[in-house]
Amino acid sequence: MTHDTVSAADAGTWLLGDLKVNRIGFGAMRLTGDGGAFHLGTPSDRSRVIGVLRRAVELGVNHIDTAAFYFSRLRSANELINSALAPYADDLVIATKVGPARDASGEWDTAARPDELRGQVEENLRQLGRDHLDLVNLRRMRQESITEHFGALAELRDAGLVRHLGVSNVRPEHLAEAEAIAPVVCVQNRYGIDARAHDAMVRHCAAQGIAFVPFYSIAGQGGEGGAVEVESEQVLAVAEAHGASPAQIRLAWTLHRGAHVLAIPGTGNPDHLIDNLAAGALRLTDEEMTLLDLPSRPTD
Repeated sequence: MTHDTVSAADAGTWLLGDLKVNRIGFGAMRLTGDGGAFHLGTPSDRSRVIGVLRRAVELGVNHIDTAAFYFSRLRSANELINSALAPYADDLVIATKVGPARDASGEWDTAARPDELRGQVEENLRQLGRDHLDLVNLRRMRQESITEHFGALAELRDAGLVRHLGVSNVRPEHLAEAEAIAPVVCVQNRYGIDARAHDAMVRHCAAQGIAFVPFYSIAGQGGEGGAVEVESEQVLAVAEAHGASPAQIRLAWTLHRGAHVLAIPGTGNPDHLIDNLAAGALRLTDEEMTLLDLPSRPTD
């Protein structure tokens, strides 16, 4: 597959509420630095990552996941998106997250109270240069109930500042709390080949017609720091069979979990962008999916 034939549309589409998106989108977390997320490593090359964002949209990406707390010492993911893509295409869906908070130095601060969520939504609006947000995910921190927080976001939805709502880092009881207040169009949880704790949530979302948007699907146990250092025998074997990279197999496995599963791989590298989007055209066999579902066997 050449650069000219790669398209985010190859993975198919799904509806986030009434917004149709290609199932491979783009996560903005890694735009800010070369050492993983947020403040890790050195700040990214501004012109390069702006080019990556523009190229992603040219190749069919119409779902970008970001947050105001995605920033490093010199870079803000939202500001980069604004500079690269405004005025925004009518079909471009930008999803943001609220709940976590970082202070000006980048240190994690106390999570937002329900009455502070409006300020976080308005900060995303300001940084992105929008008059409304297409989708806002409430990222649950340590609270056992999200009723008050989600209720506050539902009020902002009613006020026209937010179009659709989602939840992140939740268990089934949290999703039920949210659904009792307002429609939920997506769930964002950590999920991947080696992070399967939310299998039941994936199935529940499929039954309810809710998008499931996993994070760290490529990074795996590497989390914020980036991709895993040692791949399993299974991933390497399937990658070799397809002439693909392990990262592409991880993305393909994710997409094969259901038509409602959306991938949001992120990168500031133009070559990695092409590789990520190309994963949407990979078709894994039932036998390969069974192999990848086996307990991980790391290589030496």
